[in-house]
Amino acid sequence: MPTVGEALVKLLEAYGTKVVFGIPGVHNVELYRGLTGSGLRHVTPRHEQGAGFMADGYARVTGKPGVCFTISGPGLTNILTAMGQAFADSVPMLVIASVNATGELGTGNGMLHELPSQRGLAAGVTTFAQTILQPGQLP
Repeated sequence: MPTVGEALVKLLEAYGTKVVFGIPGVHNVELYRGLTGSGLRHVTPRHEQGAGFMADGYARVTGKPGVCFTISGPGLTNILTAMGQAFADSVPMLVIASVNATGELGTGNGMLHELPSQRGLAAGVTTFAQTILQPGQLP
């Protein structure tokens, strides 16, 4: 059975994604494991904001959505500026941010990179924001 990361990468490929921008980290390692053996090209910037602006530029040039992988917490807050720019200019961007373990979400226990609501932060600069809690919700 494939991991969620592997399934997500296969889904992105099925939708015609060719390039993904992002920085691997402790919470999104499964997404990166999914890249192994895929046809996706991965571009690693020095900062999550750079990943967002790279995806924005890619989308403007190709007309295809720019896709980013980021970690929870600061990874998401760092990419919000680029997300806001893309949203304001109607540029298609898909940002996939990891979250803490499902049982820890919203507990306020101070888990690594914990935010009260990542979805809430993203919702302010996107047309659609969703937190997936079960692998079956992915498609």
